[in-house]
Amino acid sequence: MNRKLFGCRTTLLALAALLFALAQAHAQCDPHAANPPSPPAQAAVTLNGKSVTVDYCAPSMRGRKIFGGVVPYDHWWRTGANTSTTLKTATDLRIGKLMVPAGTYSIYSIPEEKGWKLIINKQTGQWGTKYDPAQDLGRVDMSEGTLPSAPVETFKINFERTDGNKTELHLHWETTNVFVAVEAIN
Repeated sequence: MNRKLFGCRTTLLALAALLFALAQAHAQCDPHAANPPSPPAQAAVTLNGKSVTVDYCAPSMRGRKIFGGVVPYDHWWRTGANTSTTLKTATDLRIGKLMVPAGTYSIYSIPEEKGWKLIINKQTGQWGTKYDPAQDLGRVDMSEGTLPSAPVETFKINFERTDGNKTELHLHWETTNVFVAVEAIN
């Protein structure tokens, strides 16, 4: 009897620990959590009167070496923290040379010492470490922008140089500024 009771308590304790861990992981980018380590952020632009947004969790350096350290070179990265970064577009886009129909996608990237790649992936809603390359819509080369004068503490995605139906999607973190041209097609 005591063994069964001990086994039941152990199972309940393990289940409670798992649920707590999952809640903590979710809270890392939960907009309702107090001071999450990687808070939710959004980049938004209107092209030809239609909305394009990128939702992501924004990690910080916290004294760490980021690219070539926490985020290794030549390996895909979730392009943020926690859940996958999400691109939502109400219009067809050309990102670099890639045609992207209106819809919702995940964004990943491959940091490299000399040049980056941006990945547009058709799978959505997954944790950022659940990348399936078979779901790639495509990959595009990114260009290096003007380097920041001081390290950028918190990762940031934003749209810059917007003019009519054209803009640039920028990724800023540490001493990195990479971007790709974005154009609304319709």
